Amino acid sequence: MGIFALIPLILLILLLFMSLVTVQQGTVAVITVFGKYKRILRPGLNFKVPFIETIFRRISYQNRSMELKFQAITQDQANVNFSAMLLYSVLNEDSQTIQNVAFKFLDERNFMQALIRSVEGAVRAFVATKKQSEVLQLRTEIILHVKEQLDILLEGWGYHLLDIQMNDISFDEVIMRSMAQVVASNNLKAAAENEGQALLITKTKGAEAEGNAIKISAEAERQAAQLRGQGVALFREEVAKGMAMAAREMEQANLDASFILFSMWTDALKHFAEVGKGNTIFLDGSSDNYQRTIQQLMATMGKDVKK
Repeated sequence: MGIFALIPLILLILLLFMSLVTVQQGTVAVITVFGKYKRILRPGLNFKVPFIETIFRRISYQNRSMELKFQAITQDQANVNFSAMLLYSVLNEDSQTIQNVAFKFLDERNFMQALIRSVEGAVRAFVATKKQSEVLQLRTEIILHVKEQLDILLEGWGYHLLDIQMNDISFDEVIMRSMAQVVASNNLKAAAENEGQALLITKTKGAEAEGNAIKISAEAERQAAQLRGQGVALFREEVAKGMAMAAREMEQANLDASFILFSMWTDALKHFAEVGKGNTIFLDGSSDNYQRTIQQLMATMGKDVKK
């Protein structure tokens, strides 16, 4: 009799144990009654009706991440390889949101498949309108386009896309080699242009310096010529004055002018001999030439005296 008396107590303890439910922090438990949604159990110790209420699914509202790789084709038919990372979570802890997460998809695998296909479709639709040369520069625009397309869709499923990162965007090996050649060609072109500009600047500065030097030299030559001309003019003026003075003195002294002219002639020969520096000067020393020279000098002196 004692054993049978313990059976109700054991059943009571068993029912109590079956009615206790522990829900981990960061998750909720969805309760159904005969397959129909009933309520949500929050984190901590909860109670449910044994054999009637059933835990349909435990749902985590913590952040989750996923990596995926896929291809897209540009407007000019180039294959682009994408490597992306998704960060998503349950939208909130509201009852309707939890029901969407629990009942929209058959299981977690089906949800993941739908999420991956949605991301790939959004990226491919955007890349299909762009050319190969534009894709690498549109990383941010691609991310914004995908978030804009997926935010509304995921909200209907009870999720929220927190972030998406395009970790790698690359092309096929053939395209990458051609792009590298284009970059190298552009670099060589830029280097050649820079070198040409530098050479042009160097030549321009050299021409300016040469022009300034020629200008300075010409100015100096002009001043030197002017000074030489002034010196020659002064020399001739002094010679004329000297000859006129000598003529007047000879006239006053009743001297023969040929005597002074002979002295000047011999002084000139002496000067040629002293400063000639080895140069050969041919002078006609005949008596006839001497007479002509004296007559020309006397005529010159006569003109100067009259002046």
